[in-house]
Amino acid sequence: APQITSSFKAQLSYLFQIVRNLAIDHYRKQAMELKYSGSEEEGLNVVIQGASPEATHINFATLEHIAEALNDLPQRTRYAFEMYRLHGVPQKDIAKELGVSPTLVNFMIRDALVHCRKVSSQRA
Repeated sequence: APQITSSFKAQLSYLFQIVRNLAIDHYRKQAMELKYSGSEEEGLNVVIQGASPEATHINFATLEHIAEALNDLPQRTRYAFEMYRLHGVPQKDIAKELGVSPTLVNFMIRDALVHCRKVSSQRA
């Protein structure tokens, strides 16, 4: 019995040490995140290094071309593409919502991506 009790006490103290170390790690991580995190407004005002007015114009023009390309697509295809690529909705959920198979949703997303690439390369 004494041997079992001392083994149990050793295991228990080891367990307490693990919990203590995890608590310290958690506190340090939380303190680090608070030190380097900021509000959303601060993130929107960050200056991007190397962003010139020309690069900004090109980026906005590209986004406009892609938006026009998406408007050329059928409504269902555009919806599937936007929900998957922009909102991160799983394809199986999109398929249930549209009443089609997940394979068809996959093909619609692929077709929309190919169309956007084609329009983008033609305008460049």
